[in-house]
Amino acid sequence: MGIVMCMFSGKVSEVSNTRIFARMVAAARQGLVYAMNVDTPTEVAMVLPLPVVIGSAEDAVKFIDLSKFPNFFSSLDRGFTRSDSGADPFGGPAPAPLGELKVHQVGSFEASFVPQMADFSRLDQRFRLPEGALEKIGIYKDYGFAVFKFKLGRQKIHPMAMTFPTRLADRLYFPTVHIHDGEVHEKEEFDHNLYAQCVNPGGRALLHWEESDGNAVVFSQAGLSQGFIDPAKHVYRMRLIGELKNEDQFLLSV
Repeated sequence: MGIVMCMFSGKVSEVSNTRIFARMVAAARQGLVYAMNVDTPTEVAMVLPLPVVIGSAEDAVKFIDLSKFPNFFSSLDRGFTRSDSGADPFGGPAPAPLGELKVHQVGSFEASFVPQMADFSRLDQRFRLPEGALEKIGIYKDYGFAVFKFKLGRQKIHPMAMTFPTRLADRLYFPTVHIHDGEVHEKEEFDHNLYAQCVNPGGRALLHWEESDGNAVVFSQAGLSQGFIDPAKHVYRMRLIGELKNEDQFLLSV
């Protein structure tokens, strides 16, 4: 299977069952939760682009440990019984010193924030992308990047969670572009579930999204989510299945 939704620093045998949740957790600050299944023969790093505010500091992204809530996404799915069968509240570490980028232990994996392309040289050598790979993908030239470091073998990655200062204050961002060998192709095969909570849901923005049966407090164990899930709001879900246009997804949130 090809590389899905992101870039890897080395070979992966399989990536599947990608799930992404997005919500504005504070003004101009987005929360993003991501999970997948992966099989890799070696230790690798996965790179996710983020539309951070240009000039964001090295401590701008806060990584949150959700290893004690592995069923984050299955709890959200319980809200869709009609279609299924069965101020920033987050704390964070101190700013990283100059030199190598700070590494955070987040449950079963390590994570780092790379503020801009030029800072990839400050990552551990094992987890850098091939030389010139990012420069060939111009759409992310002024983005920041979250880097997650995985152990070898077949594994179900527990939800990876972060908040970041977004330049897109009126919409939610879902990193869904597939990248193969440093190239972005026009169409790709998708196997994704996207989830969202919006500030003021309504209108055409949610036309193709399913709406949960009630507020998240009823079905989602929101109290375990460390503030990512708003218990007083409905959850929306969209499935991306099959060969689709290879692009990131955005949802108007306000």
